Amino acid sequence: MSLRLYDSATRSVRPFEPLEPGKVGIYLCGATVQGSPHIGHMRASIAFDVLVRWLRRTGLDVTLIRNVTDIDDKILTKSAEAGCPWWAWAYRFEQEFTAAYDALGVERPTYEPRATGHITEMVELMQQIVEKGHAYRGAEGNVYFDVRSLPEYGSLTRQALENMSVSDDGDAEPDKRDPRDFALWKAPKPGEPATAAWPTPFGRGRPGWHLECSTMARRYLGESFDIHGGGIDLRFPHHENEQAQSHAAGLGFARYWVHNAWVTTGGEKMSKSLGNSLVVSEVLARTDAAVLRYALGTVHYRSTVEFSDVTVAEAAGSWERFAGFVKRAVERVGEVPAEEIAAQGPGQLPEAFVEAMDDDLNISAALAVVHEHLRAGNTALAERDDVTTRAAQVQVRSMLDVLGLDPLAAPWRGGGNAEDSAHHTALDTLVTAVLAERDEARATKDWARADALRDRLADAGVVVEDSAGGARWHLKGTS
Repeated sequence: MSLRLYDSATRSVRPFEPLEPGKVGIYLCGATVQGSPHIGHMRASIAFDVLVRWLRRTGLDVTLIRNVTDIDDKILTKSAEAGCPWWAWAYRFEQEFTAAYDALGVERPTYEPRATGHITEMVELMQQIVEKGHAYRGAEGNVYFDVRSLPEYGSLTRQALENMSVSDDGDAEPDKRDPRDFALWKAPKPGEPATAAWPTPFGRGRPGWHLECSTMARRYLGESFDIHGGGIDLRFPHHENEQAQSHAAGLGFARYWVHNAWVTTGGEKMSKSLGNSLVVSEVLARTDAAVLRYALGTVHYRSTVEFSDVTVAEAAGSWERFAGFVKRAVERVGEVPAEEIAAQGPGQLPEAFVEAMDDDLNISAALAVVHEHLRAGNTALAERDDVTTRAAQVQVRSMLDVLGLDPLAAPWRGGGNAEDSAHHTALDTLVTAVLAERDEARATKDWARADALRDRLADAGVVVEDSAGGARWHLKGTS
């Protein structure tokens, strides 16, 4: 292969060589389904969607695992505050994430395992780590990884142990030998539901976040696999700890670490703690889904996306140019079949585009090639050169398809009318979830919460109408 990827572990661009010729295994850290997805969550899914599309376009058989973390502290806390079973809370937001992925044209992963579906395997892996002397029992139900037992600990992020910050598992546990040790298993906290704990040889409890991912990666990709991906903010402690516990158990684990940069608004990283998160359903109520995908997905994956009205306007302009050309080309020479578009591999795509994609997914250089062929296509249309127009349609659509942006592919086909487009279906799922939450608030007579949810939808341009048959909605200006 000629693809080169930036490996976060070595901090260098390396030639990508699959572990097994012709096949690629990728593990991508997915959602912790504690709340509604915001556009920062979508950054990683879109970035790795482009990587997977390119690998498959080059003829490789890709297995993509994107997990769902459906049990953790925040899920338990928020569900308890809402008076909702934790598993129902997690499932509701898992559905919202799925709707958001679909709305933005992110292809489904090969498998999307839930953490709670792999408890037995987590206990087995934990026992292996304990038996090898890299973990120890704390109080009943607590098991901790001993970071000092593994000389390589810190190698992924190149940190010396004495310079590390304390684990996100907290530094107040009196049964830890070292505050930097992290939890493989956690004993139930007072007041937590009995359904959120499972029996183990070390006592009842629930898994630590890091153990979940090591276990699911091993289950679906084997003891060694090609690429582990996720947001750059996960490098420490999550990915460092994943690697440590996997290596401690004797697993080869990931051969390449690929991390995407985050989304910022006003120069600050998007996060709920900063109060600047942009919920996907709200953004889609005022922004075409293809435009949002363009804004988030056409910046190099290792570069920060600054999300603003200017960013959206620029993305909208580019998308309108691409979609407009394709529409005019189809009117002139007919639609090139999707099968022909999908068959355009590295040998048929423009050489400069292939070189750009192979250069650590150099999206800006790849887009420059797309624009070049767009201009040639527009010229051919003006000159009524049907042969060149058709060839340009093939080239432009094929390159955009690698980026997940072929205007004639799902979910963009027929876009423009929000009531008829595919993204409206996904938007309906997201809005319905908010309305369900509003119904719960009304059922418990939490009128302030119910009104706040309705106002949130109104601010996003969604009009809610209550009737004897239940609430219905439509976008402002439609009916």
